[in-house]
Order: sequence, then C-alpha cells, then structure tokens
Amino acid sequence: MGRSSHMKRLAMPRSWPLPRKTSVWVQRPDPCGHPIDRCMPIGIVLRDILGVAGTRREVSQILNKSVVEVDGRVVTSTGRGVGLLDILTVGDQNYMCVLDNRGRLAYNPISKKNAGTKFCRLNGKTTIKGGKTQLSFHDGRTLIVDDASKDSWATGSTCIIDLASGKIKDTLKAEAGASCYLIGGNHVGEITTLKEIETKRSSMPNEITFEEGYGTIEDYVMVIPSVDSLPLEVTE
Repeated sequence: MGRSSHMKRLAMPRSWPLPRKTSVWVQRPDPCGHPIDRCMPIGIVLRDILGVAGTRREVSQILNKSVVEVDGRVVTSTGRGVGLLDILTVGDQNYMCVLDNRGRLAYNPISKKNAGTKFCRLNGKTTIKGGKTQLSFHDGRTLIVDDASKDSWATGSTCIIDLASGKIKDTLKAEAGASCYLIGGNHVGEITTLKEIETKRSSMPNEITFEEGYGTIEDYVMVIPSVDSLPLEVTE
C-alpha cells in the first residue's frame, strides 16, 4: 500500500492550530525537509489559516496560476509542506512561518525586503568527496562549501541565505550575548539572550543557559540577528 495523503484530525500534531472535531480527516503534508510537527500542507495554510481560499478546489486554482511561492520557488501541489521559518509568498503578500508562545505554527506577514532572505539553522556538516563540506540545515536543504573551518561552520549557528541565489550571506554564531529564538521546550516561541553553553562530553545534548535565568538544550535554540528579526505575536 502507498502512503496515505490524509490522517485523522485527532492524530494531527498539537502544533497545528486547527480544530480537532469539525471533521474526521485532514490533509497530510508531502514528505519534505521539515518534520510533520513543524510544517503544514500549503492547501490547509491557504484555506484554513490565511483564508485566501474557501475550498480545496479554490486552492488548486490559485496554485495553478503560479502566484504562490515557498522560499522563492513556485508551488503547484496542495500537499507541499510549509514549515518553520519558510517564506511563503501569495501574490504580493509575504509570510514567515514561526512558532507562537504556545508552540503552534503561525504564518505572520513580513515585508517584501525581508522575504528575500531566510534563516536556516545549521544542524550538521559532513565531509564529502574532494575534501569539501556539505552543510545540512533544519529545513532539509544542503549546501556544499570549500572552507570547512570550525569557526566558520559550527553546528548550531544560523546561516542567512539569499533565496534568489541560494548563497549564504552571513553566519550568526551561538555565543554569549547572541539573541536566540526558542523552537522547543517550555519557553517555545520566546526570544532570549544567550549567556553560556555547557558542552557535554557524552551522548547527552549540550545545555544552554540564558540571561533571563532559565535554560534548555542546544537543539531548541536558534540564533537570530535581533529581537525584531521575526514577526512574532504573543497569544493568550
């Protein structure tokens, strides 16, 4: 049997801001670089979150006009996943996918200028043939670089990628004083200031403490340029 394109609403991730008892089924996102709890199918985003379409058929009609893009690329499939920090463009409107302070996915408007770049967390790096280094990011994308020095590409850093060229414009290191966006844990969705990184010499994840007096594991931390870098809205 092939993979189902739907799942029961009662089983959908808690990060999806949708009611659970309005119907039995909900569309499942196509396989992409994001885990299922960090993305939603674009058909649901356009219909149920942004309200630019009333039915799935209307969503398909909009997509067929080639006016919808994710990270600068035209999307035609209703199942295309739009995940954490992806840039969604619908006509002249631009949105960024973020997590609110309840851990739910939100698609908040951003300016056209900010829609030209994307924040990508560096999750790992691998040496490949020819001595080059392949960088792996949180959204599934990979880039190959020649300079594999430890200072340039440290795991946990954030790369600012130009979506038009696909090249890295700048790299933000996880170091004391850096602004951090929390993508997991009890303080998910908050922006805080990094104080110290405790490196574990074991299989345990590294721990990070913040100037606000609490801490979390390194996997839940994403470095950003400043407090105003993300279109966050506090929800009750």
